[in-house]
Amino acid sequence: MLSSPPLPRPDRIRTSRRALRTGTVCAALSLALLVLVAARWSPLMSLDRTVVTALHRRAVTEPGLVHVNRVLTDWLWDPWTMRALIAVAVVALWWRGARLLAVWVAASSVFSSLLQQGIKAAVDRERPQWPDPVDSAHYAAFPSGHAMTATVSCGLLLWLLRRHGAGPRVWRVALAAAWVSVLGVGVTRLYLGVHWPTDVLGGWLLGAALAAFTVTGFERHEARERPSRDV
Repeated sequence: MLSSPPLPRPDRIRTSRRALRTGTVCAALSLALLVLVAARWSPLMSLDRTVVTALHRRAVTEPGLVHVNRVLTDWLWDPWTMRALIAVAVVALWWRGARLLAVWVAASSVFSSLLQQGIKAAVDRERPQWPDPVDSAHYAAFPSGHAMTATVSCGLLLWLLRRHGAGPRVWRVALAAAWVSVLGVGVTRLYLGVHWPTDVLGGWLLGAALAAFTVTGFERHEARERPSRDV
């Protein structure tokens, strides 16, 4: 759909404003959550531990579902799969001459990965230490890299489709796939006992904030550079 005509300027302005509001709210919530995690807020950690322990015990008794979840989380919704989708979009944009947009999207994806790894290293905290036949739960993982990467990638891909005038049918299918992916990756990580609910929630919030700020930044930059376009 990259060959379709782009959205008119008024629609882009509305998209930018909505994205800015969304990004601001998500960034504020993720910052508050980060402070609670860094402070090792007991009620939050207690709830996390209770939920994940219950899911983990259930998972151990259902090896078939564990296998399905592993396939989904390690292949379909793996961060590298999401990054590969972004790479395809970046190459397509570059090939069609939208080089600034291609660099912008690629930079946002790389920055989100670096930010997630940096926060993960800085917020190191105690994890539940059980014998785990399902997966490793011994590492600090706030925010969840899977949840954050899926949110950023799906958000950027939806924006590119919307920006280039995707038809209603394509848009509905893409939107449904994005929601299933973003929510599904969180469910699979929780079920496998790898992440706590706070990890997943933090990944969703930070991913949404980064995707929204990426959209806002580019649309406003383009409006300043070419104010007369689409008028």
